[in-house]
Amino acid sequence: MTPTPLAIAVLAVGPVFAAHAQDVPLPAVAQVEIVGVAPLAGLGIERDLLPYSVQGANARRLREAQAGTLSEFMARHLDGVSVNEISGSPFQTDVTYRGFRASPVLGAAQGLSVWLDGVRINEPFGDVVNWDMLPEAAVSSVLLVPGANPLYGLNSLGGALTIATKSGRSHPGSELAVSVGGNGQRRLDVVQGLVLEDGFHALAAGTVFDDRGWREHSDGSLGNLFFKFGRSDGATDWTLSLLGARGSLKGNGLLPDSLYAANRRAAYTFPDQTNNRLGQASLNIARRLGADQEVALTAHVRSSRRDTVNGDVGEDAEASFNTTRTRQRSSGATLQWSASPTAHHANAGVSVERNHVSFAQFEQAGHFSLAREVLADDGAGILPASSVVGTARHAALYASDTWTVHAGTSVTAALRFNHARVANTLTSDSGEQAPEQFTYRHWNPSLGISQHMGGLTVFANLAQNNRVPTVIELGCADPLQPCRLPVGLQSDPYLAQVVSTSAETGLRWTAGSSRLSLAAYRTVNRDDILFLNAATPQQGYFTNFPRTLHQGIDFNASHKSGALESQFSYSYLDARYDADAVLFTGARAVAIRPGARIAGLARHNVKVGLQWKASGTLSLGADARLQSSLASQGNEDGAISGANVAGYALVHLRASYQLHRQWELFARVSNVFDRRYETFGAVAVNHFAAGRFEAEGERARFVAAGAPRAFTAGVRATF
Repeated sequence: MTPTPLAIAVLAVGPVFAAHAQDVPLPAVAQVEIVGVAPLAGLGIERDLLPYSVQGANARRLREAQAGTLSEFMARHLDGVSVNEISGSPFQTDVTYRGFRASPVLGAAQGLSVWLDGVRINEPFGDVVNWDMLPEAAVSSVLLVPGANPLYGLNSLGGALTIATKSGRSHPGSELAVSVGGNGQRRLDVVQGLVLEDGFHALAAGTVFDDRGWREHSDGSLGNLFFKFGRSDGATDWTLSLLGARGSLKGNGLLPDSLYAANRRAAYTFPDQTNNRLGQASLNIARRLGADQEVALTAHVRSSRRDTVNGDVGEDAEASFNTTRTRQRSSGATLQWSASPTAHHANAGVSVERNHVSFAQFEQAGHFSLAREVLADDGAGILPASSVVGTARHAALYASDTWTVHAGTSVTAALRFNHARVANTLTSDSGEQAPEQFTYRHWNPSLGISQHMGGLTVFANLAQNNRVPTVIELGCADPLQPCRLPVGLQSDPYLAQVVSTSAETGLRWTAGSSRLSLAAYRTVNRDDILFLNAATPQQGYFTNFPRTLHQGIDFNASHKSGALESQFSYSYLDARYDADAVLFTGARAVAIRPGARIAGLARHNVKVGLQWKASGTLSLGADARLQSSLASQGNEDGAISGANVAGYALVHLRASYQLHRQWELFARVSNVFDRRYETFGAVAVNHFAAGRFEAEGERARFVAAGAPRAFTAGVRATF
């Protein structure tokens, strides 16, 4: 039975940085959770005044969960969040929330915005999110905001993830964690916070990670350094943050069923390597104007580069050795005023950002070895395939107000105006093309209400937001000049911006150590951007799709009784196409009718968590995650029997032992029962079905293999 959210008449805005960012134990008194509004932190308001559900975690909870990475923590502990392991690397996962993606895959339809200390870190070229560039050791808190919240700017269609970092003031002292695991996995995290004289404070954090990978040819490494220096001087707080990161990860994609059955650790073709580099500087200044007003400024500069090497089946030769080079620079600033006079919590701001992008792709004819490695042919030259250079300018004005009409009743309204201009010059096989420029404007409102009655809060909201086409989508939008994603950029016809409208209603209930939340939501995307089939074999183009629909229910219950904490959540997601079209999937044209499932998204997700303080020094925990079946890409119409991906259940265990006040041993086991499972499926052509390369190949199901059982152990020291 398909759940339909209750009819609602009003809606909401969204929050950001949770006040529980510090790890300092709180006294045993009634607590009021405070959040902010918009990605830039300002004066906070009570969470129960907001007319929609939010989820968050502080550094203590992240550490105790022992999930390994931030994306894996969200998949295990946050409602509506899932990951797939298309690449096989723990830092290259696709993260989905209510069916919307934050992915490192270039050309994927992104629908979530991700913020780090008020700076949007979706990369300008494709809105991708490079999870390997996050300074995880420095993370103080995360907050997940649902729906098309206009205050979070472009690309916040299904939600927004805000990440706040530690400072020497909030986290003084030293912390060092070293861990080792199976398949040569090693990790070091270091944090040093200092409180200095005259209000100054400083923090340095770093992570080093190295891994052979559980799949063949999937080793990876990364490292990052994060510095924050600041001062709290009466009414003024300021911080300067510097982030440098570098990663080299190998992810070998999907496996055909025949190869997967023989060896789930295998690679179909290789090499597949991504090298990322990032440098970022941000300045945050907050000035209090009396007891109930504040002005805040965030300014940033950001430079990133991505170089990839990829071996694939070729068009004109047996194989193709493809390389890409992407260079991106961005700078911007946001100025925000916030005030909380009696009965009101208001915010208003302006933001500007400028991005410069340079992308180039090269091809070299090659052949396959017996191990399916792509080797360049002798004498084959490296040929330019396509390139684009361009700029993107974004500007926005926004305002919001939460008005407590009377005791227990609050109304929240927000409005944002987005202006974007994208200019680029494309070069393809036909030569350099004329420069192009596209301008997008949109007003996005939201309105909501919450009713607070003792421990119960009932809320409802309605919101709208938009996403403008990315350079890669505009570069492959002509049905007369199709391309092979992500190559072959062509002269680009106009694509309309995506407009998303979300409705949410639900309740929150708290009684002592028990909490319960329930949210029903419905999000409609109009002019969604999808990759459709072209007449040319194995080619397609981006175009606007009239309408897609995401709707569902998120339920969460938690309880603490003495030394035992428990949590249960259930999510239902109905993600579907709501118009007629023909999708291009690489192996077949799929005729879509309204109601067809969107691939890669499970309808049912159940998460169970237990944490037991067995003694003053020993803590034990367990997580279980159950997921239902997935529709495979290329089988959205259900025409191919057995092509979809089965559901699965996973159990993870963890333990920590306090040797001393300053020393802790910890260990975890992922996938305790070594369950064989798949997280994504696609119908594609297997060119090695006969054990050797065949140009024609045969159609087969390909799957993303889930990671087998893995042990990790380590030691943490705090001073």
